[in-house]
Amino acid sequence: MKGDLGIADLADKTVNLVELSVSHYLLARALDGAGLSEADLSGVVNTSDADMIAAFSAPEVEAVVTWNPLVSSILEDPQAKAVFTSADIPGEIIDLMVVNTDTLAANPDFGKALVGAWYEVLALIADEGPEGVAAREAMAEASGTDLAGFEAQLASTEMFTDPAAAVAFASDPALPGTMTGVAEFLYDKGILGTGAPSADFVGIEYPSGDVVGNPDNVTLRFDASYMAMAAEGAL
Repeated sequence: MKGDLGIADLADKTVNLVELSVSHYLLARALDGAGLSEADLSGVVNTSDADMIAAFSAPEVEAVVTWNPLVSSILEDPQAKAVFTSADIPGEIIDLMVVNTDTLAANPDFGKALVGAWYEVLALIADEGPEGVAAREAMAEASGTDLAGFEAQLASTEMFTDPAAAVAFASDPALPGTMTGVAEFLYDKGILGTGAPSADFVGIEYPSGDVVGNPDNVTLRFDASYMAMAAEGAL
């Protein structure tokens, strides 16, 4: 946001973001924490990430919601300040590796190879030697930033380099509550489809086998078994 504005000052103002994205969810959570809702805004302006930096520099734009590396670039503006980030809602914005359930059941070795490769890459990212630096430099270039910018992003992100920690996160009893909140946002925005009667229209299955939502319409499953294999060195 610009100047001395805070979340509570967004009432009757517009916010630029990629509509119906994770940025939209972050805005909803920020407003909720300030006792506001999107209805209190004058509106949101659907803005592509390619246009976000230019949009923030426009005099009429007072607030944007976006992701890195755009955030880092925007914060170079002396008028800009971050007033709410995903760090304020830890564990809610989750990057996932997703595979079709039937494909995984038919090809368990594919799951092992995919997870094994993921943890090999994480080990490389964490490597402080020449190979690790070269890998981070390549990833930084691919994501549109430099090494310092990429490493700053890594420092603010829980990467779960220890697969046992990832298993614990996926098995945490708090996760269903988090995902229920996400489902309610999706339902409110019509992302579950025009025929969805409620946020419980879809079901989400957790490592325990419990399903929250409709057990006859499970569309997402958290499977910790492959991460557990990685933790046990059994891939």
